[in-house]
Amino acid sequence: MSPEFLQQGNLSSPTTFLLLGFSNAYGAQVTLCLFFSFIYLVTVLGNLLIVTLVWLDHLQSPMYFFLGHLSFLDICYSSVTLPKILRDSFSPQKTISFVGCITQIYFFLCFGGSECVLLAAMAYDRYLSICHPFRYPALMSRRMCHCLVAVSWLSGSLSSLIQAFLTAHLPFCGSNVIDHLFCEMPFLLQASCSPNAPLNKATLYALAGTIAMGSFLLTLVSYAHIIGAVLQKGAGMQKAFATCSSHLTVVSLFFGAGAVAYLVPHSSGSKEIDKVLALLYAAVTPMLNPIIYSLRNREVKGAIRNALCRGRLQMSTTGSGIATERSPRSLRQGCSTW
Repeated sequence: MSPEFLQQGNLSSPTTFLLLGFSNAYGAQVTLCLFFSFIYLVTVLGNLLIVTLVWLDHLQSPMYFFLGHLSFLDICYSSVTLPKILRDSFSPQKTISFVGCITQIYFFLCFGGSECVLLAAMAYDRYLSICHPFRYPALMSRRMCHCLVAVSWLSGSLSSLIQAFLTAHLPFCGSNVIDHLFCEMPFLLQASCSPNAPLNKATLYALAGTIAMGSFLLTLVSYAHIIGAVLQKGAGMQKAFATCSSHLTVVSLFFGAGAVAYLVPHSSGSKEIDKVLALLYAAVTPMLNPIIYSLRNREVKGAIRNALCRGRLQMSTTGSGIATERSPRSLRQGCSTW
């Protein structure tokens, strides 16, 4: 590796960054590659299963409409970082272009910010369902669902566009080595030497904090009203509150991992811990979301069983040479016999 690559002292916009990642030992690289491959495969397949079940198995309530979009976001969110990390596992030089780095930051913030707002929208949906059950169909109409999803995408896109633009225009006069797994805004800000860097940093963190903290506070307010309604109305509301358990678990994982990574102060020698925390919120949380929803949600488990039953029935019909078409209702009735 040339000294010119490591030190570009006077360049205001380096053409390439070096990502140090984890250990360069061959045995560690093989283990990490297998680990990252497993995480990415489970993330994509699990979330694709949820999307397919929501859009093809008549899970048409607003809660599942939001869940389908959450799963799609999780696929996009993990695809921003994990394929690059996988490729770098066996690369002698883990490099990324300046444009590629800014692009990765944009999409990482876009999908992460959109997921924050979408989780808040899902909490609001649960609040209306439990606290205003009679007005719920009118309040959470299909049009309202589409509006909330659009707001989540637009807010994430606009915020990340501003943050990526400001980051791209910061001068980088120090080393272009990033001791991290992928391009992430705080690590690029550390390399900036602009006299206006503190102001730019404050603007960037204010934008990110508005999306994250605003969504978190809206989620907290929704659940405060839900818990108040459950305590007021007693046992009759506890079954309704059980529908919130999956979402509450996902919210705790997502915001909890982000808070530990960004808000808890770390020592100067905690680079490896920072990388593990980055993996937690960038890769592990999207992998766990479909598992949480499939294990803790009766309707999702029922939809999986119905899909498996329909597959068996269609295979048995094809195998027996019967070419008659079966309606979805008859297929469901057939599943009940298995």
